[in-house]
Amino acid sequence: MTLLLVYKSLHVFFMIAWFAGIFYLPRLFVYHAMTEEKACSAMLKIMERRLLFFVTPFAILTAVFGVLTIAEYGREWFKHSMWLHYKLTLVILLYIYHGYCFKLLADFKHDRNQRSHKFYRWFNEFPVLLLLAIVLLAILKPAL
Repeated sequence: MTLLLVYKSLHVFFMIAWFAGIFYLPRLFVYHAMTEEKACSAMLKIMERRLLFFVTPFAILTAVFGVLTIAEYGREWFKHSMWLHYKLTLVILLYIYHGYCFKLLADFKHDRNQRSHKFYRWFNEFPVLLLLAIVLLAILKPAL
């Protein structure tokens, strides 16, 4: 067993754990945007905060093991793997998305949400589309 395979395995594991939360959090935002009950809103605030803070370390560890995997392959490989450059661009968008979830969390926490449940339904689809593109790039490794 090589270090490269350990890094890759941990990268995939933490990515799956991260996405479990990233897929569910906007769904909580949908429910939160729909509710007018104070008790329900209070419960959703707790759930949203706990979920986002629970999955954030997974996002960090995904990046750590992704960088270690790239380092293990080496600089020349990285330079010539253009598919990876596109993948990393999409990954950066995911981290921006993740960061924006903190802003939305704060808006709900302080009862400042201005968006409808329909916005959050669409917002929920964005990481799904990014993940599809990232997986296709990682598996197919097209010559771009």
